[in-house]
Amino acid sequence: MDFRQVLATNLRRMRRAKGFSQESLAWEAGVNRSYMAKVETGKTWVGLEIICRLAAALEVEPAELLRAPPRRGRRK
Repeated sequence: MDFRQVLATNLRRMRRAKGFSQESLAWEAGVNRSYMAKVETGKTWVGLEIICRLAAALEVEPAELLRAPPRRGRRK
């Protein structure tokens, strides 16, 4: 499992649910907007400090950003 993709998917979903643009979330978290784009596409590794900043801006626990989606049932 690639946690960059898990983070990217969760971040994008949560950002949209809160009504943030990439730019506004980047500003709230204190990161560059172009860096935010790389995070949301899974093109960069993200440090714990940034994960915590993003979580705080989104008002979620940092672990929520790294939680893998539930596995779907297998097809028969």
